[in-house]
Amino acid sequence: MKGGLVLAKISVSLSKLKLRNPTMLASGIIGISGKLLLRAAKEGAGAVVTKSIGPEPRNGYINPCLTEVFKNSYLNAMGLPNPGVKFFAEELKIAKGGKIPVIASVFGASPLEFAYVASEMEKAGADAVELNVSCPHSEIAIIGQSCELVSETVKEVKKTLKVPIFVKLNPNVTDIVEIALEAEKAGADAITAINTLRAMAIDINTYKPVLSNRIGGLSGEALRPIAVRCVYEIYEHVKIPIIAVGGILNWSHAIEHILAGATAVQIGTGLVNGFQIFQEVSKGIEKYLEEKGHRSIQEIVGIAHREGEK
Repeated sequence: MKGGLVLAKISVSLSKLKLRNPTMLASGIIGISGKLLLRAAKEGAGAVVTKSIGPEPRNGYINPCLTEVFKNSYLNAMGLPNPGVKFFAEELKIAKGGKIPVIASVFGASPLEFAYVASEMEKAGADAVELNVSCPHSEIAIIGQSCELVSETVKEVKKTLKVPIFVKLNPNVTDIVEIALEAEKAGADAITAINTLRAMAIDINTYKPVLSNRIGGLSGEALRPIAVRCVYEIYEHVKIPIIAVGGILNWSHAIEHILAGATAVQIGTGLVNGFQIFQEVSKGIEKYLEEKGHRSIQEIVGIAHREGEK
């Protein structure tokens, strides 16, 4: 298979999932189509995450909903557009042809809605679900800002699912660690860190906010130092795996997250340079391990913490 990069040194485990390499397609980029998810698999991704799917079809916000604020850094306020869980179940089945784990990103207005969508995605063949409790420009953001709501949501989903549950955290909080701990305590199998950072841009010629929703989420290279910090802090307190996301444009960016404590990395903005990024990052990680004398990727997960103590 094209891009079927399987190297023992860089294979990883996320709960029950086995990934041939630590790269994952991040939610919200191209995951609205089963064929595009399948392409990411064929181009070398270790796993793919779907667009966030809700209980009913949703149009999202009107344009403009995306703007580049500086190189490789973007603001977006999409408004969670999606075709609804009933329609998307068929797309997910197409994505399963890639023979790699398919993670369904799901959202709802309440814990019961999260559980319903997650259950439907599991029935359609999802290998895991990622709970999007953290989109910064929609009503669900409030869930990810509350320990109680995160805990209640995870517990409700856990009642109905057998597949692993990942929780995508909101960086727009006072203490992201306490949210991560609550998710773990409630039964989450992994933490995804982080979602985009609440931000905005104003056009100085029109005097108006650039995005139709005014406020959006900052992604890309500008987000990476914040994401690395969050991964680093969460790793010091939780025992479940961490999936890093935020500004990963090449293999060295991925390594930085792994050293901070990530087991796997999700790539979103990096796709502006093409699907080949999955193979480039995987091969770069393998070469790095060889040059540093490590036998496996597991040896460097969180190593920045141990080195920092010396």
